[in-house]
Amino acid sequence: MVAETRPYHHGDLRTALVEAGLRLAREGGASALGLRGVTRAVGVTPNAAYRHFADRRALVLAVAAEAQDRVAHAMLDRMNAIPRDAAPAERALRRLRAVGLGYIHFALSEPGWFEVAFLTQDVAPENAPPGTLEDRVSPPYQLLVDALDQMVEAGALPPERRADAEWPCWSAVHGFADLATRGPLQRQDRAFIDRLAEHVVDTIINGLGA
Repeated sequence: MVAETRPYHHGDLRTALVEAGLRLAREGGASALGLRGVTRAVGVTPNAAYRHFADRRALVLAVAAEAQDRVAHAMLDRMNAIPRDAAPAERALRRLRAVGLGYIHFALSEPGWFEVAFLTQDVAPENAPPGTLEDRVSPPYQLLVDALDQMVEAGALPPERRADAEWPCWSAVHGFADLATRGPLQRQDRAFIDRLAEHVVDTIINGLGA
């Protein structure tokens, strides 16, 4: 039996579908994002979703964008906790550290959203900047780029070490997050994982010559 549909004003249904997708993905990751399941959760027929999403992929990418925003907020929470009276170089270094640890902490706390945000396959538009999902640059990626640029401005990172530094940084924290959420570290004690995360982030920062 088809669930009874509820009326929506223009634009509200798209938001409702994305929010339902987030709820499903939080528990089940990307595999939980089917058009039928999402529309059932909202209370509309699958055909109603096609007014806002061309196919399942379009819906998944919309949910992924929202999940990326949540990652960025987790990173910003750590960055904003840094005392503003710290010396510029020290503050810049701590902000970069907060970017990495915030990313890993989110992955450990919300593995379903993390999977959707960063493990969903996508083809970015031609000539799009690195870190792009569809038509926008990923906010977590932008925070990392900005933190590295601020390191240079504050004198905490030699300018010659800045080029493409975001890629070893992102590779290290994303790889560790994957190991901790889906790989051989997933059954380890959280306190141990947190200590190891700090070691990984500090090692990659030291490797930059910061």
